[in-house]
Amino acid sequence: MTPRVFFYVQHLLGIGHLRRAAVLARALSAGGFDVLLVSGGAPVALDIGGARFHQLPPVRARDEGLRELSRLDGTPLDEAFRAARVRELLGLLATEAPQVVITEQFPFGRTQLRFELVPLIEAARARQPRPLIVSSVRDVVRRSASPQRIAETIDTFAAFDAAMIHADPGLVSFDRSFAGWGQVKSRAFYTGYVAEADLAPRPGDAGLRTGTGEVVVSIGGGATGAPLLKTAITARAKSPLADQTWRLLVGANLPAAEHGALVAGDGIVIEPARADFATLLRNATLSISQAGYNTVVETLCCADRAVLVPFGTARETEQSDRAQALAERGMVSVVPSEALSPESLVAAIERTLAGPSIRSFPPCNARGAAVTVGWLRQRLT
Repeated sequence: MTPRVFFYVQHLLGIGHLRRAAVLARALSAGGFDVLLVSGGAPVALDIGGARFHQLPPVRARDEGLRELSRLDGTPLDEAFRAARVRELLGLLATEAPQVVITEQFPFGRTQLRFELVPLIEAARARQPRPLIVSSVRDVVRRSASPQRIAETIDTFAAFDAAMIHADPGLVSFDRSFAGWGQVKSRAFYTGYVAEADLAPRPGDAGLRTGTGEVVVSIGGGATGAPLLKTAITARAKSPLADQTWRLLVGANLPAAEHGALVAGDGIVIEPARADFATLLRNATLSISQAGYNTVVETLCCADRAVLVPFGTARETEQSDRAQALAERGMVSVVPSEALSPESLVAAIERTLAGPSIRSFPPCNARGAAVTVGWLRQRLT
């Protein structure tokens, strides 16, 4: 019988979590699993290959602080809404009768969704036969979590069989951000990073030299990227790369007013995010970007040199920790978001151009999707 996978994912602000889950769902489906990807965030166009998809009544973060949830129109969640989501999740679980249940980030993140995820895990554990219950987690979690929250995470993880950490510990190890590593590492497994696409160059492809010699400025989904784009436009004329084309890629979630305020001048191209992003990175002189998971994986696999400007708040430390870990290895330069200015960006560009190429370091392990498929199949045999 084809093993069934019930894969829960919730994106709140950006779409990186959903994109990574879609890559894994696609790979699992191609690897012989029957996958249902259950999404609780705003609807997004996705390529999930042969996997199936279910959209829960969507919720999002009310603001960049990510502390409170709301419906897409900003209405706070009430008990009736929460109860309806729980019933829908548990009904799906009963109908699917999966051999594997995967929760993206939880219990290492997405704790705002405990109201539905704890019942989901309890229901999965009560099933006979009991499915394999796995957490799918990225390389970095929120370091600012309190000791009480760390203890709660460890206690909740006791109900799980394993955690798949989609990271290369040679670059960023999970213990750097999760203080309770000693209590969970015996059931944790590094898969390598999950790349959204095959990042290897394909000789003969049309447009293989697109973007040669450019500076590529990208903001992922774009929800929090406007300050970086505005600063890059101003910094270009002051930088040592002022004579080169700067290509600014605008994410789909950049607010329309912020997009409209961007003005392209001589040598500056402003356009939507592109499917050939990996090719642009491979040909560019420099990448300037935020430090979200997917962008960093593509940067490590494709770019020559990079400046990272991580999104961060007092509560959200993920991008800053990821960027700092790579900067400590000498692979990139970093400008903290609170210190971002044309002058600080130009200084980081100068440091990066004077330093080593990313390509001079050992290759990044980005085989996480394939390894995940093989590991799950082995666990079920």
